[in-house]
Order: sequence, then structure tokens, then C-alpha cells
Amino acid sequence: MLDNYLIVHKSILPDKYEKVLEARRLLETGKIKEVSQAVKLVGISRSTYYKYRDFIFEPSERSGSRTAVLEMMLDHTAGQLNAVLSVLSDASTSVLTITQSLPIHGKASVTLSLDISSMPGSMSSLLDAVAALPGVSGSRLIDLE
Repeated sequence: MLDNYLIVHKSILPDKYEKVLEARRLLETGKIKEVSQAVKLVGISRSTYYKYRDFIFEPSERSGSRTAVLEMMLDHTAGQLNAVLSVLSDASTSVLTITQSLPIHGKASVTLSLDISSMPGSMSSLLDAVAALPGVSGSRLIDLE
């Protein structure tokens, strides 16, 4: 899955990508409450913000600790989340947070933040192992620091 990512110097990219990051920073820090205000302030459209917000990340300045945020849809069956957690444990990751929605139509959205600093394998292998589990769909990497 990490095959889909590149590290690119921002000087060769259109300005709109950096403005998406600016708008997201304004919203995350609470300086601005509404998306429409943030995008107006940085000079992009709301559609540009929504189109790119989940695909543009800044490298983390923190050292020593690595975190990853995964999002997936799980079938609402007994033991489904436990199976995912077992794969994560086998990969030597530590779960920092779990956020799970109420199941709708037999599926629940789950977001996991992980400490991957002790993980010996690759992030790509971990994502493939989680995606291969029965009952897991739409798994994706949201953030990697």
C-alpha cells in the first residue's frame, strides 16, 4: 500500500496543496471553526479542500516515536475487532486509540492509532495483512508520522 506514496519537495507542486495543509492546520488547532472560513482565509475552494484533505500530509518533526492511523470498515460480527487487534499485536504494534462507530447495515467504521516504533516489518505488509482478514473492507492508511 505504501507503493502509492511519494515524497515530493513542495516547491514543484501547485500552491493549492500547501493551502489544503494550511486550512487543515487552522481547523485542527481550533483557530477557525468552519471549513468555509478556513478555505476562504487560505484562498482555495471547499471542493479543493475536500478533494485533497485525506491525501496530503506533512512529515512529523517528532523523533523516536512513529505513529500510524488506520481506518477500516468491519463487519458487525463477534470477534471481528479482536482479529484485527491480533494481527496488530503479532506485528509488534501498540494500539494508542480505538474509535468505533455504531454499526449501520451490519458494518462499523473503526479508526485505530498505532505506535509502530517497534514494528520490525513494513507498513505495507501490515496493511495487507489487515485488509486480507475476512470481514475487513475499505482499510486505508490515514496518517503516518
